[in-house]
Amino acid sequence: MGLDYGSVTVGVAISDSMLLTAQPIEVIKRKGENKLRQTLARIQELVTEYGVERIVLGYPKNMNNTEGERVERTKEFMEKLIARTGLEVVLWDERLSTVSAMDVLKEGGVRPENRKTYVDKVAAALILQGYLDSIRE
Repeated sequence: MGLDYGSVTVGVAISDSMLLTAQPIEVIKRKGENKLRQTLARIQELVTEYGVERIVLGYPKNMNNTEGERVERTKEFMEKLIARTGLEVVLWDERLSTVSAMDVLKEGGVRPENRKTYVDKVAAALILQGYLDSIRE
């Protein structure tokens, strides 16, 4: 499972059973920046539904490779994911994933006003696909 964790939404993607391709599946809308109970519960439901064995979580480093406040929030979320699911969580560099997701949607002909609806789950799929490609190499 790939996750693009944000302060308002969490994009979710799942790989196929052969770990070759990532598919975007949904965007979880968060109740608030410090409210994670329902978000974690939904992720747990998806883990069970899809038989997830590992979570790949986007790691939001700055473009100059430094770690900012978003990295700290992501690490806190990672700890909560591990506690809730009992699964290994791999941090994966997500720099430019949202920009790339917007490009994919644009190239796919998705209207500009509709792109925001899909961008987070497409970004999650790009994060997961990057990880999948790396484990095959």
